[in-house]
Amino acid sequence: QVQLVESGGGLVQTGGSLRLSCAASGRTISNYAMGWFRQAPGEEREFVAAVSRSGGWTYYGDSVKGRFTISRDNAKNTVYLQMNSLKPQDTAVYYCAAVDQIKGWGTRENWASYDYWGQGTQVTVSS
Repeated sequence: QVQLVESGGGLVQTGGSLRLSCAASGRTISNYAMGWFRQAPGEEREFVAAVSRSGGWTYYGDSVKGRFTISRDNAKNTVYLQMNSLKPQDTAVYYCAAVDQIKGWGTRENWASYDYWGQGTQVTVSS
């Protein structure tokens, strides 16, 4: 079992930045692909970004490309999401997710491809 805890959310003005962290426990995440998803009220869960277990491959949703950066520090068992140039439409609860990449990742943009989830952290961008 992998436990994931997100932190770093908050209220920020349009154009501002936030850095989300996802701290894992229970197992080392070095074998796990990691992803970030978000969900706004009344909306479906949306893929934001993902990173391969080594950190060598990163993927982004179209709405965040060029503004968000996903990274990981396997030694610290932590994944990060640096969010710049934030917009009001980025307002959502952000979730961290993990899947054992050795056993198979599936479709990286599909939330159903991930086995472990954090409780989420709220990000609110004011206009």
